[in-house]
Amino acid sequence: MSTPDTPGTDTPGTADDSTAGTADTADRAAAARADTIVVGAGVAGLAAARLIARAGRRVIVLEARDRVGGRVFTDRTGGHVTDRGASWIHGIDDSPVAEAARAFGMPMVEFTVGGYQPDSRPLTYFDAAGERLDEAAVRGYADDIRTVNAALVDVIARSGPDATYGEVVEQVLAEQGWGAERAERVREYNDRRAQEQYGIGMDGLGAHGLDDDTVNGDEVVFPNGYDELATRFAEGLDVRREHRVTRVRRTSGGVEVDTDRGVFAAADVVVTVPVGVLHAGDVVFEPALPETHSRALSLLRMNAFEKVVLRFAERFWDAGVYGIRQLGDEGEWWHSWYDLGRLHDEPALLTFAAGPAAVATRTWSDDEIVASTLAQLRRLYGDAVPAPTSAVVTRWQDDPFSRGSYAYMLPGSVGADHDVLAEPIDGVLHLAGEATWGDDPATVPGAMLSGHRAAQNVLGREIPVGDLWA
Repeated sequence: MSTPDTPGTDTPGTADDSTAGTADTADRAAAARADTIVVGAGVAGLAAARLIARAGRRVIVLEARDRVGGRVFTDRTGGHVTDRGASWIHGIDDSPVAEAARAFGMPMVEFTVGGYQPDSRPLTYFDAAGERLDEAAVRGYADDIRTVNAALVDVIARSGPDATYGEVVEQVLAEQGWGAERAERVREYNDRRAQEQYGIGMDGLGAHGLDDDTVNGDEVVFPNGYDELATRFAEGLDVRREHRVTRVRRTSGGVEVDTDRGVFAAADVVVTVPVGVLHAGDVVFEPALPETHSRALSLLRMNAFEKVVLRFAERFWDAGVYGIRQLGDEGEWWHSWYDLGRLHDEPALLTFAAGPAAVATRTWSDDEIVASTLAQLRRLYGDAVPAPTSAVVTRWQDDPFSRGSYAYMLPGSVGADHDVLAEPIDGVLHLAGEATWGDDPATVPGAMLSGHRAAQNVLGREIPVGDLWA
C-alpha cells in the first residue's frame, strides 16, 4: 500500500530516525520513559494521548507506520484527494467528529448514502435484467425494506445468542407472505447491506451485528481529506513513527513495551491496535489478557472490505444522483457505485469490494479488479462507459498494521462485548479503538470516544470530550 507524505508530528528531541543513532546511553534511557505510553497513532490513540498530555502527563505515542491516522488515510497522489480508509460521518447529529471538524475548520459535504439507505437520496436503480427501475418500483422496493427492518427490531431482541443476521432476516421474510421474487430482493438488500456496512455477508454476522446501524442526521464526507482530523489531534504530541510494538508487559512498577527500536517504560499503557493485529498475535501481552477480555476478543473479527475509486474523463451516468445500484445475481460483487463528484468537480465513482468480493479478488491485480467492476457498469450503460483515466484499489487485508478494515461481530456476540475489551486491566493496561466502543463500533466517532474513555480511565476523572478540540 503506497503511503503519501504526511506532515511531521515528532517533537524535537524524541527518538525518531534522526536522533536514535546518535543519542548516548543515558539520553536513550531517559527518552524511553514516560508517564503513559499509547500504542497506535490512529484516531483512538491520538485522542487518548492528546487528553492525557493536556492533563500534564508525559505521553509517548508509538506508531508502526510512517504516518499518523491509522485507518484514516488520505491519498493525494496525482493531485486527487482519495480517502482510502474512513470516509463518512454516518450522521452528524450529536457527532463528536462533526464537532471537532467544525472546530478545526474542516470543510464537510453532505453525502447521505454511506449507511446503505435504499432511497434517502436520489439513486439510479437497475433491475436483475439490467433495466432501469421507475420511481414507483423504487418506492415499492424501499417500502418493503422498511417493513422488514421495522419487524427485525423485535425479532433480533428475542433471538438466541448464536443467531445470525441472516436467520433473523429469514424469519421476518417468512412472516410477510410475499412471493419468491419480492422476498429475494429484500433478502438480497439485507445481505448487501451487511457486506457494505461490515464486510461480511449476513449469514456470517451475528444477529446483533447491525444493532448500531443508525444514521442520525445527514451523512457527510471531507473534500480536503479525513486525515486532517488525525493531523490536528497529533499536533504537539511526542509521536515515534516506525516503532513496531511486539510485547506489552505488566510489571510491579507499571508497564514495559518492547519495540523493534528498544524498550519503553511507563506507569500505564493504552493499546489501540486493531482486532486483526491482536488476533494475529503480533503484539504479545504478558501476562496474557484476562479471560473476560479474551472471550470478547474471540467474538470479534476483522473484515474484508476494500475500496475501488474510478476516475473518468467525462460522466456517463445521470447528473444529480448520489449513486447507482443494480439488483440481481449480476450484482453479487459489484452492485453499488457512488458519485464522488459531490466532493470534487471531477467524474469519479466509488465502489466497494466487500465481504466475499474482497476475499475472492484479494490476489487479483488492480487491473483485473477494475476490469471486473467495469464489466458490470457496461452491462448497465453499454459503450458509454469509457476506460477510467485512473483507479485506486485499497489493500487493507494485506496491511500488516490492520489486517482488515474494521471489526464485526460473530454469532454469539452482543454490543456489550465491545465495551468489555475496554475494561482496565490491573489498573495499568487499557484497550481502545473502534472495536471497543459498543454504541457505534466500526466508525471514527467510536474510535474517538474510545480514546476519550481510555484517557478518563488513565486519569481517574471525567474529562469533557470537547477538550479534544478546545
